[in-house]
Amino acid sequence: EPGENAAAVIDALLAMHPAARDIVVKPAVGAGSRDAQRHARNNRYAIVAHVQRLLDANRSVLLQPYLERVDEHGETALLFFDGAFSHAIRKGPLLKRGEGSTTGLYAEETIEPRTPSADELAVAQRALAAIPFEQPLLYARVDLIRDDSGAPRLLELELVEPSVFVAHADGVAERFAQAILRRI
Repeated sequence: EPGENAAAVIDALLAMHPAARDIVVKPAVGAGSRDAQRHARNNRYAIVAHVQRLLDANRSVLLQPYLERVDEHGETALLFFDGAFSHAIRKGPLLKRGEGSTTGLYAEETIEPRTPSADELAVAQRALAAIPFEQPLLYARVDLIRDDSGAPRLLELELVEPSVFVAHADGVAERFAQAILRRI
């Protein structure tokens, strides 16, 4: 958080995840991977500088160990309308080792439709059940990546999102419109 000692927090993260080859730094509130970057763990100076730049702009920062399987499997986003699973997409890996952060409005992505596995659906449903808001939510997107053992892990839980990937599954726009109409 702004005002915290960036170097101390980063050192604690590195100590908690000694096997992580890379660390992801990103703003806690953002879109399109803007200002997110993958850093080699041994480049502590760059990690601290990136975090400090975000903190100096009065932005909260997320630090995560980079899970290597995302390079092979990408990220799965499961979309829910009015509490019901609608569809899923696969995003290809975005953060390349040694590349800077996205400075444009958003990072260019490779997106394709995908059928989630049973374990991905189960993790997504557990994540939604943990939300301390009245259920069901009109909209939620659960982003998952697989860890080193192959288990799905929550990457992000999006509750306000401008894109619902209507071009990536049949009937998406209609399902979302029906969910909105039921609410009004």
